[in-house]
Parts: sequence; C-alpha cells; structure tokens
Amino acid sequence: MNRITSPRFIPLVLSLGIVLGILIGNFYANHYAGNRLSIINTSSNKLNDLLHIIDDQYVDPVNMSDLVEKAMPQILKELDPHSTYVSAKDVEASMQDLKGSFSGIGIQFFIYQDSVRVVRVINGGPSESVGIKAGDRIIGINKKAYIGKNVSIDSTYKLLKGPKDSKIELEIYRPAIQKKLTFSITRNDVPINSVTAAYMADETTGYIKVNSFAETTYSEFLAALANLHRQGFKGLIIDLRGNLGGYLDPAIRMAMEFLPKDRLIVYTQGRRSPRQDYKSDGRGAYQNLPLVVLVDEASASASEIFSGAIQDNDRGTIIGRRTFGKGLVQEPIQFADGSMLRLTIARYYTPSGRCVQKPYSQGDEEQYENDLFLRAEHGEYFYKDSIKTSGKAYKTRLGRKVFGGGGIIPDIFIPRDTIGMTPYFKQAYTLNLLQEFAYVYSDKNRKELMQHQNLNELVNYLDKQNILEQFAWFGSSNGLKRRNLMLKKSQKLFTRFIYGNIIDNIMDEQSAIQYDNLSDPAMLEAIKILHQGSAFPKLTRTEGKFILGFQQTDKHIALICSRIFKLPYYATESTNPKNYKRNIQKNA
Repeated sequence: MNRITSPRFIPLVLSLGIVLGILIGNFYANHYAGNRLSIINTSSNKLNDLLHIIDDQYVDPVNMSDLVEKAMPQILKELDPHSTYVSAKDVEASMQDLKGSFSGIGIQFFIYQDSVRVVRVINGGPSESVGIKAGDRIIGINKKAYIGKNVSIDSTYKLLKGPKDSKIELEIYRPAIQKKLTFSITRNDVPINSVTAAYMADETTGYIKVNSFAETTYSEFLAALANLHRQGFKGLIIDLRGNLGGYLDPAIRMAMEFLPKDRLIVYTQGRRSPRQDYKSDGRGAYQNLPLVVLVDEASASASEIFSGAIQDNDRGTIIGRRTFGKGLVQEPIQFADGSMLRLTIARYYTPSGRCVQKPYSQGDEEQYENDLFLRAEHGEYFYKDSIKTSGKAYKTRLGRKVFGGGGIIPDIFIPRDTIGMTPYFKQAYTLNLLQEFAYVYSDKNRKELMQHQNLNELVNYLDKQNILEQFAWFGSSNGLKRRNLMLKKSQKLFTRFIYGNIIDNIMDEQSAIQYDNLSDPAMLEAIKILHQGSAFPKLTRTEGKFILGFQQTDKHIALICSRIFKLPYYATESTNPKNYKRNIQKNA
C-alpha cells in the first residue's frame, strides 16, 4: 500500500488542499478586483462590512461610534418622514412631554437682555417652596456667573434640569428689593399639563384645550369634564389646534367617552402588523353630549385619530382647517446603549377606512416639510375650494363624503384671520418684540397688575393704559421704525397679542387662552353651532329646491328616506371587521 494514501495522512492532505484553495482564491480576487469589495458583494450585511473596512483601511483615524450615530438618521430618512433615530443623550428629553412631568426646579422663564428672568413659579414646585418669585433674575448657577451672550434657552434648560433629589444653587437678583439672594433648591418632579385650559365659555358651553396626548392626558381630560359637569355644561368644544399628537391610547380613551358601544374608533395595519381594531366599550358618560372639535394644519397624529373617529361616526362637528396628515404608526425600539429607534410599523385608518397620511417621496424630506408652505401658496388657508387631497372618497356612517390621503378636512372651514395684517405687525412679530414688550411691561408693573385677579378686571385695566402707544415707543427703541398708519390698521392684532402675553405672565396660560378665544373666529362658530343645536351632523341632499336633512339618531326616518331618495344608510353595526367593511361597500 502506498504510504501517502494511508488513512493517517488523509487529514493532512485535506488541510493542505483547503489552504492551497484559499491562497489561490485570494490571489485571483486581489488580482482581478484589486480590493476587498468582492467580499461585500457576497455578504448579507454590507453595512457591517462597510464599517469594518472603513475602520480597517480608511486613510485617517475614524471615530466609528460617531460615524454610526450620524449614519443612522440618514438611513431612516430613506424610509419615511417619521421613522427616526434618537441618540441616548436625547431620549429623555424627547420623551419628556409625553411622560407628563420632568425633574427640575419648577419655574417658567424668559431670556431678556442676556439674562434669565423668572416669569412664573409653578405652584407646589421646588422653587416655590424656597421662595423664588416671579420677576427674579437668575445671575448665577452653582457659584458660577450666568449672564451675558452665552445665555440661551437650551443651555438654561440643561443647567436647571437634573436628576430628582439632586441640588442646584441659584444666585438671584430681586429688583423689588434691589438685592442679591442665594437659594439652594432640590430638584423634584414638575408636572407638564397636556390639558392647558378647561372653562365655561358661556352659561352652557364647556371648553377644553388639549395640547398633546401624553401619559396623563386622559386623567386630566376626565378631571376637566367632571369640573365642567359640576358647572352644568350642555355642550362641549374640544380644541386640538396645534396639537401634534403623542400616544394613541389617550386619544382612543377620549373618543370612548362620546361613542356608543362597539363603534370603531381606529384600526392599524402594516406589512408585519396584522389589523388591530380599537372599538368603544360603551361606558362613556357623555355619549349624547353635543360636541364640536377644533382643528388646524398643526393638528396631527393622535389629534387626527380622535377627530377622524368623531367625524366618521357622525358624532360631532369638526371646525377649522385641514389637519397635518400623519397616518403612520411608530414603535419605539430601545438599543443597548440607551438610544432609541422609532420605526414606522403600520398605518392607521379611521372608521370609514381612510388613511389620512399625506403623500411623501422616500428620501425627499424637504418636500414633505414644505407641504404646509405649499398649502399657503395654493391659498388653502384662506379658501376652502383650494383644499387639495390625493385620496379617494369614503363615507361616514350616515353616508357623508370624506376623503383620505391628506389629513382630516373639517365639516366647517374657518380661514386664517388676517384682518389688520400689515408689514409693521409682521416685523414686530418676527423680531419677537411683542413678547419682549409684554414681559417688560409685566415686570415693570407687576405689583399693580397682580391686584387684578379677575380676567375682565385685568383687561379693563389694560384698556386704560394706552398699551399700543407704549409698544410703539418700545419698538422704535429696539429697531422697529414707527409706522402710524399701519399701527392703526393692525390695532386689534397688536392688542390681542400683547394683552394675551401680559395675561399669561400675570395670571396663567388658561386665562390667556380664554382671552384669545373671545375673538377667535373658530371658537365663535363653534359656540354658534352648539347654540343652534346642530352639532350632530346631518346628511343633506339637494334635489331642485328641496333639501332633505335628518339627525343621526332618527334611524327609522333615515331608513325610509334612504329608500326613497337612494341615500346610503348604515342600519347595522357589525362587530366583525370583515362584515363592517362589506356593509360599507354594499351601501356606498
């Protein structure tokens, strides 16, 4: 027997063959490709290989962690406008508004002339307990001077916030006594209210302003409803203008308060996310309460879920302007280093089956962000006929036509109020002089202004102080050339903005909102609708000069009329999503 074929030499022969094959393969790969890109072309993870190659072969040293942090957002931009990456250091700040509280010292401040001015001390907060007062100037933090050009909103937030139970030392200048004071403050939880106003607009009309949908929103909303109930409200206005959304759950729970049992509120569905329906449980205490919802172009996400549920179920009247158009659902995914990915996993659909997500092109973030400006160019904020949507038509429960593919279109359109707008006012607003003057005036006259605790009393007092003339002098001394004709033309706008800021400084945000609503066109229209008893939508059809209208609750009459005039009517409510969809298609 030949020795080389002996069984004990077989492993050696195989090993030599494998090594020789690798050497030959590498030779030809380097010879023909000239680099290691051929490895990437056969890899299932090009990104990982790319990072290894950069780390191994790039001409200069590279901070790989920093490179990854910068690359993550760019990759997600290629998916959709709402899939985002949040670095570990920014996660807490990004979640703060949705948690309903943060750890800090409990003040509201304003930066003026390179120093931090305390506008309001939050009741029950850490600063109130040690004696900080509105009007105080922060001139030092932790034994270091804090005044001058380097003072900014961002830097002030970072210095004043901190872990719960941690301490901070503030040096304060108090103009009222012209003395410097030092305070040691222990940081604690400071609430962030998402319901920023709840009051009786008149003897029968309640009003609730919801600023965001956070963890505490639903409980705040219930407390506001209970308070209005004690005051005897007969109709309700829910203001979602400027509400960019937040969590899905509080929007669903709020809708449940107004809908009968088994009404579809919203459903979500995605490629890897099976359809999930969210329906009312029938336990809401205000199922028959007349309801109006105010929206605008800054109402997004959860705001659109709530208003879409009310509109599609013909439960109330939507007033305002077309909403933002965000119909994508993000799931937060935490990384080991504390950073977070918010990945779009589904779309949400209103009860009629429409998705309100406005069109977007993958990777074209600029076009998406410019949508609101394009609406202005097309005249959409001023003329209802200028509203453009790319989606098809759907039907509400009564058969009213609604559209998808670009936000919620209100039942009653309210154009932007531009009466009295002049270049002089625009410049004053852009330069932030309105807010600055309001603060300076409030600070200078705080003692006198604080004597007027009632909103009407404070407004009457301001009416006698020739505020507009004082602002004109303030503006001219801060680079705003006085223009008497424009000042007169914009008188109502100036008064509204300046008074609102003064009221906010001296009283609170709710009082400022209440004052602003006194002359707000959408608010006035909402009150009129409630007083007329027409908050519940009606289906109308014009045939010649005859107009047919019936209430949502008049089911028997509606059924008869639908047979006579062939109007769509949904006589049944199916708890089965498939049957529900089939009923819509059949009656459309």
